[in-house]
Amino acid sequence: MTRAHGAPDPRLLEILVCPLTRGPLVWDESAGRLVSPMAKLAYPVRDGVPIMLPEEAAPTDDMPTA
Repeated sequence: MTRAHGAPDPRLLEILVCPLTRGPLVWDESAGRLVSPMAKLAYPVRDGVPIMLPEEAAPTDDMPTA
């Protein structure tokens, strides 16, 4: 299975949830981040590793389409 450069492993995406809402995350390929639609936060991904710390998340109103 191929994945975009910097994208987290798809198996990891199946189990990751937003640490604040426990809701699902959506991979925003164009920005290279994980988005929590419920929290309206975007978590950065660095070298394929999601940084799931609320203090590292950025507010977002531009929800990616799944």
